[in-house]
Amino acid sequence: MILAMYIRGIRGATTVNHNQESDILQETKVLLETIIRKNNLQIDDIASIFFSVTQDLDAAFPAKAARDLGLTTTPLLCLREIPVKLSLNKCIRVLLHVNTAKKQIDMTHVYLNEAANLRPDHAAGSL
Repeated sequence: MILAMYIRGIRGATTVNHNQESDILQETKVLLETIIRKNNLQIDDIASIFFSVTQDLDAAFPAKAARDLGLTTTPLLCLREIPVKLSLNKCIRVLLHVNTAKKQIDMTHVYLNEAANLRPDHAAGSL
């Protein structure tokens, strides 16, 4: 029997207290580790990751945290978000593309810290 593989998307977001490299990398690492754990992923399952940061974060590329976790051959892209009134401050968002046989509905999205307010439906199961 041939197992069908698909590309599925997993979303996540977190916030940091300060625009400092250590804060950005630490919170990104926690977010990625939580997504990987909640979805029972292996590093090789991850096809690519898009990162975005709000306008008030410029002290580090969040993708560096992914490299530090061992995602050394995974394509990564860092983007800056548009400044929208009333948007969440100091926010890092991720979109992981993963190779899996699971259905999209079975993917677990993760929202941590103040970003839990963006998607309360996904925040409750994030920790």
